[in-house]
Parts: sequence; C-alpha cells; structure tokens
Amino acid sequence: MAYKGKYQPSFPEKYKGDPTNIIYRSLWERKFMVYCDKNENVLEWGSEEIALPYRSPVDGRMHRYFPDFYIKVKESNGNIKKYLIEVKPKKPKDKPKDIFVRFMNMLKIWQSGNLQKNFVKTEIGNLRYSQKMN
Repeated sequence: MAYKGKYQPSFPEKYKGDPTNIIYRSLWERKFMVYCDKNENVLEWGSEEIALPYRSPVDGRMHRYFPDFYIKVKESNGNIKKYLIEVKPKKPKDKPKDIFVRFMNMLKIWQSGNLQKNFVKTEIGNLRYSQKMN
C-alpha cells in the first residue's frame, strides 16, 4: 500500500469538503480516515478542510495552518463535540512539546464561533494533549 494517495469514503455524506479529493500523506492518516468514515459515532469529518489564519512571530506575516483533521463526534454520554486533530508519527522530527506549543499558539490566534468553546485535541505518538479554547 502506498504512503500517499486518495481515499474514497464509504460514507461520503459524512465528509465535509469534496469527497472525491481526499488526500492522505501517511498510512497513519489513512487509518484515521477509515476510522472516521466507518465509525458511527463520528457524525462528520474533514481532512485539511479548515484553514486557521495566524501571524507568524518569525516574519510578522499572515499565514494559514491546516490541521490534519476536523471531526464532530457523538460521545457515549450523548454530547456532541468538535475536535481538531493532528496525526504525527511516534518519532517526530520535532520534540512533541514543541509541536504542541506551536499548534496551540496558532489556535489561540484563531477565532471561530463553531469551535471556539470546544476542546482542541492533538495527538502525537503516545502523548495526548487537550486544551479548552478560550
């Protein structure tokens, strides 16, 4: 199986975006796509469909960051939650804490009525971080 390719969802109505153009860049991303597509508790999902604008502290210019996934899930208690998820290998090039800090700094800048009060979750290998957005 290729490390990069196009994913064809079994339930395209759950996908938020163009279901004919879903690209995975690793087998981890593909596995997560299959999970989102086939899990009945995942109500909707998208891959790199949300752009988070942020001002870079390095060059002072506006940039856009695209989290790997957006999912809307029905939890076991019946609550509906929305998450932004990053999929990274167990041995990333950057230290997990550095990736998390950079990701959260970008999210703090971003404002959205839909996700602003929900939890943002990023998973890096076996490490999991969650932080409620203000």
